[in-house]
Amino acid sequence: MRKMEVGQFCSTSHVVIVAGKGGVGKTTVTATLALVASRAGLRVLVVEVEGKSGLASMFGVPALEYEEVALADRIKARFLTPDAALVDYLESHGMKRISKRLANSGALDVVATAVPGMKDILVLGKVKSLEEQRKVDLVIVDAPAAGHAVTFLVSARGLLDAVRVGPVRKQAQDVVELLTDPARCEVMLVTIPEETPVNELIETAFAVEDKAGVALGPVIVNGCFDPLPADVVATTDAITRDATALDRFVSEREANDLARAAAFRAERFEIQREQAERLAQRLPLPQLRLPFVFDADISRPDLDVLADALTREIEALPAR
Repeated sequence: MRKMEVGQFCSTSHVVIVAGKGGVGKTTVTATLALVASRAGLRVLVVEVEGKSGLASMFGVPALEYEEVALADRIKARFLTPDAALVDYLESHGMKRISKRLANSGALDVVATAVPGMKDILVLGKVKSLEEQRKVDLVIVDAPAAGHAVTFLVSARGLLDAVRVGPVRKQAQDVVELLTDPARCEVMLVTIPEETPVNELIETAFAVEDKAGVALGPVIVNGCFDPLPADVVATTDAITRDATALDRFVSEREANDLARAAAFRAERFEIQREQAERLAQRLPLPQLRLPFVFDADISRPDLDVLADALTREIEALPAR
């Protein structure tokens, strides 16, 4: 079986929207995917829409702003806000003086919230514009957490029903066309192998497909433990014997602690395996599994480890 090429995988859709429940590592996956794509030679733009993800700190750069900043070789990023996107839209349509007055008067928020879903449309409209410009090979959107992510994606359809004419409807129509074209856009959902996050991902997946009509890419299962080596026996006696054979001294307390740690690790691995299998049964999409990172804050070396793991997972997929 011919293996999947990383460049091919990262070029399936021009825009990838990464979404998942808060705390599952959605932003870490966004950064990892960007690094994998850049290693394959692709020019990547990461779009942050919430402004509190810590994406910049992972690459050791200052906080993101509206203008693009470089994160790494062939990776740039920017922070899109509805206000900035509205100003950008008005200026690009010959209304620069009006946009400045709105910004100075504080009326932008009133305009952006006048119609439900308008803020999401402003951001997604800018994403659509970036996609059409084709200045990069891949746009990765670090979407809001799962609950808001569905609203974020269905807002355009809601506006199509609410607004019949004018530039708002045109913007909504353009966004719907982007979201519903698999060659242009797909959603990559992220979870961890635990019951509640898996349940929420399944619900989100069906909502994204049914309500927003967006294609789903492979599911990222983050924070997976590796199985213990086959020759590791989680008992105090076995650990003491192994230490003795290696000419090492292990106290009874240390042996007990190691045995409990090994037993806990084996138990967690089994729980994760069961949840990943349940996810596969409920949601028949390819799974890409990333290892658990034993660091409080993700840094660039951690991203390199995760990028190596994601590359191996991608290459294990059958070629499309």
